[in-house]
Amino acid sequence: MKIALAGAGAFGEKHLDGLKNIPGVEVISVVGRTLESTQKTADKYGIGHVTTDLAETLALPGLDAVILATPTQMHAAQAIQCMEAGKHVQVEIPLCDSLADGEAVFAKQQETGLVCMAGHTRRFNPSHQYVHNKIVAGELNIQQMDVQTYFFRRTNINAKGEPRSWTDHLLWHHAAHTVDLFAYQAGPIVEAHALQGPKHPVLGIAMDMSIQLKAESGAICTLSLSFNNDGPLGTFFRYIGDTATYLARYDDLLTGKEEPIDLTGVTVSNNGIELQDREFVSAILEGREPNASVAQVMPCYRVLGALEKQLEG
Repeated sequence: MKIALAGAGAFGEKHLDGLKNIPGVEVISVVGRTLESTQKTADKYGIGHVTTDLAETLALPGLDAVILATPTQMHAAQAIQCMEAGKHVQVEIPLCDSLADGEAVFAKQQETGLVCMAGHTRRFNPSHQYVHNKIVAGELNIQQMDVQTYFFRRTNINAKGEPRSWTDHLLWHHAAHTVDLFAYQAGPIVEAHALQGPKHPVLGIAMDMSIQLKAESGAICTLSLSFNNDGPLGTFFRYIGDTATYLARYDDLLTGKEEPIDLTGVTVSNNGIELQDREFVSAILEGREPNASVAQVMPCYRVLGALEKQLEG
């Protein structure tokens, strides 16, 4: 399978690291914002074609699929562009930064029948898969999830500490991870509320946010998000279930009493990005809907759209 990557930044490289572990996959093109930095990435991974124009890449002979790790504001339009060119597409989270854009991507996928998948990595991390397997087996029902998503980003920098060309967003990006995961683990969301702190004077985004969710099952979720946190960074999950409590931190899973859980054998890799790329490739080869398809994640973005109305209303 011949794949192209658009977006040669910090997350793009994570996809390239994952893709090189998948048999039969060849990355034939990388698209970036500037030719010089994109060429460096291509050289590092031995990729022959480099461009700043996605349309040029889409015209390459034999190209099967595209992974978009571009700035959030470009995701929806580029996903539609890829499908209009007849290419399967995986869009890094978030799928969109407005509900209208997300619905447009979904409509194009329905029209074309192509694989269109969102990079909702939490569905694929072994720690969350372990919990999901317990739920599916009927051994656990979620009563509450308590989640903290904390960064220290008072300036516009990426995961590498480099300046960003675009603005990140707590609601449309970072909350999307947990809103989707809560629905994946506890069932459809029927109620959602949000509060936000003051907006940054330069970036124009809220730097602190609190979200409450309730699932059809009765389970609840409390999500705290901040770009102001000068401390341990990342997202920390507490699952409170009817038969067990679990703590998920990065790639580790512990009991509620801080006892480590061995995740060996849960899946073929400990790398969530690699696992979602494996799902993308498998779904294309098998002609099926992938886990985290645009159809499956649209309920998450509809919740985010409703929360945005609350916050700005």
